[in-house]
Amino acid sequence: METPALFDEHDGRLLAEAALRGITASTSRLRGEEFMRTLVKDLAEVLDVTYVIAGRVIMMPDGGEGIRTLAVWAGDQHIANMEYSLMHTPCQDVTDQTMCFHACGIQADYPKDTLLVDMRAESYVGMPMIDTEGKTLGILSAIDTKPMDESKRLLALSLLSIFAARCAAELQHQDREALLEHKVQQRTEALRAAQASMVEQEKMAALGTLVAGVAHEVNTPIGVAVTAASGMSAYAEQMVEMLNGPKVSRSELVSLATRLQGAAALIEQNLARAAELIGNFKQLAVDQGSEHVTDLALHDYVHSVVSAHSPELRKGTITVELDIPATLRPRLPAGKVSQILSNFLMNSAKHGYPDGGPGTVTISAREGSADGVRWLNLEFADDGVGMAPDIRERVFEPFFTTKRGQGGSGLGMHIVYTIVHQMGGRVWADADVEKGCRFHVRLPLNR
Repeated sequence: METPALFDEHDGRLLAEAALRGITASTSRLRGEEFMRTLVKDLAEVLDVTYVIAGRVIMMPDGGEGIRTLAVWAGDQHIANMEYSLMHTPCQDVTDQTMCFHACGIQADYPKDTLLVDMRAESYVGMPMIDTEGKTLGILSAIDTKPMDESKRLLALSLLSIFAARCAAELQHQDREALLEHKVQQRTEALRAAQASMVEQEKMAALGTLVAGVAHEVNTPIGVAVTAASGMSAYAEQMVEMLNGPKVSRSELVSLATRLQGAAALIEQNLARAAELIGNFKQLAVDQGSEHVTDLALHDYVHSVVSAHSPELRKGTITVELDIPATLRPRLPAGKVSQILSNFLMNSAKHGYPDGGPGTVTISAREGSADGVRWLNLEFADDGVGMAPDIRERVFEPFFTTKRGQGGSGLGMHIVYTIVHQMGGRVWADADVEKGCRFHVRLPLNR
């Protein structure tokens, strides 16, 4: 009489092993939602039950525990995920890390669980998903509309215990990935903020360099004007003494008048030069702090930007030649254009002529069109030492500099790249240059 029982136990073990191999094979390469959906479908088919639910423990708005389903198989299809409270449900026991089994009469055992009524549930078996730290992450449960016999109970408990552990590992992996992604996002945002701050600091440092250069440059014409004014004062005193004297020589008066005229001309010329320098710098500073779009008289505007940088350029005896039609008036944000030109000029002064000049920088501009878009094509070239291919490939990278430890921040050309792309344009370094380096900037004019 014991032989059939042994045979049944043997058959049950074979069935469980076959089911385990089948489900493992179908889910081994899957992750996330796809894994959960395949698992509940396969378990429902193997166990011959109506419902299989994989759910994660969550906190409900009322402070109690609940379940957010990850995948639900109902009869012959997946249904939408849902959330429900664990209060008065068989899952409440499962989250206490105990297996829960009800062969029949599940609705009578949990009369307040309306979901069981909607499902017309009769039997239930559930297993907790427990992670490596002993925390309950969720549940894996099988629910049927008919009672479960002993053989199905054993098979269900075997499979659910194995795959509940697999589900817990999957959820733990997802949690770790989410945590890592959150940390990476935080670090990325912090780096972006730091980079943005350094870019702004670099802009201010460049402006500070201009301030120092302009201040030094303005001192010369103002000093000459002050000296000429002192001379005028002395000549005026001589003239007063001469006019108050008993005799006045016409030739002496003409001589004094000539000297006064020369001194006045010196004052006028040098004050005009100082006013031009200050005006150019003031316009440059105002433009760089503004996003205002205007019709630029490009030749004159580029000339004023170059003039503001003349102290730095003169140190290396660098001259700037402009090849820009006087009629070219593109509509662009002046501040961004000045920042692009300013960084190109400073880059040439610092890196194009490391041992000083003499040298020549050429800035040219033409308007063109392609694919229905009007473009401003700017070309910036110098005849300096040029760039090696590996440097040219990295010249627009943030913090890349060949002057590390010598005052180079590595942000000047990155600022150019950032501004040009913000304007919807392109910037690149020309590889086919015999001497020095050449940059091309293409800015859209239709915007």
